Amino acid sequence: MEKDIMIKIDSVSYQYKNNEDEEVYALDKVSLQVERGEFLAILGHNGSGKSTLAKHMNAILEPSEGKVYVKNLDTSNYENVWNIRQTAGMVFQNPDNQIVATIVEEDVAFGPENQGIQPKEIRRRVDEALDIVEMSEYKKHAPHMLSGGQKQRIAIAGVLAMNPECIIFDEPTAMLDPSGRKEVMSTINKLNQEQKKTIVLITHYMDEAVQADRVIVMENGKTVLEGTPREVFSQVEKIKKLGLDVPQVTELAYKLRKQGIKVPENVLTVKEMVDSIC
Repeated sequence: MEKDIMIKIDSVSYQYKNNEDEEVYALDKVSLQVERGEFLAILGHNGSGKSTLAKHMNAILEPSEGKVYVKNLDTSNYENVWNIRQTAGMVFQNPDNQIVATIVEEDVAFGPENQGIQPKEIRRRVDEALDIVEMSEYKKHAPHMLSGGQKQRIAIAGVLAMNPECIIFDEPTAMLDPSGRKEVMSTINKLNQEQKKTIVLITHYMDEAVQADRVIVMENGKTVLEGTPREVFSQVEKIKKLGLDVPQVTELAYKLRKQGIKVPENVLTVKEMVDSIC
């Protein structure tokens, strides 16, 4: 059966000029595909190219070389940009940069209003989006009075109200405390599993990447590791060489094995660790 591809990145490079006026490659011949309904996590430390890649998926940036297709639409064709952004919504790191109104429900309505949706349908979409992110009781609140995690859920609701098939999250929990991170990750999982949205999550938190179907690790504008979370995080030495951490439980298993205690290499969760030790 042929795969249903949502995003196709075909040998994409992206160059920019640094402060010394030198040409720098932020992306270097990157190729990957995102299937419909998939939850893909893209990892890498700062400067690895992961956020640059995310911005190509939403046609914010155009490739210097190669092609990006969103549902077979070429992102470098200006006439496609509107449709691409209807298909692939984007949630950024700082929710304050995405919140535009002084009342929560008005903010969530902003996107569909710009799409020219009928008022009755906007009302339905706003209510549904707030319900999905579990923020209905705050619809009359002022966004600036909310916590970081709540603000980010409002920003997600604003994207959801435009009804995209795919949502790209560019480090959405980077500015949040642990409880805010938990709220947002719970929402992202719900969107993928219950709403069947295709999810691309850019993150540097390993415990978030563990929740994905597939993980890609980037370094110097290239993809250097790819596979299921279990396949990727079992390569502890390789990940550490890239300057990244592994999930805490995987790290513990790694250290126990070094001490001669027999635990599996591919432990990802606390429950698996408990089961293997007991």
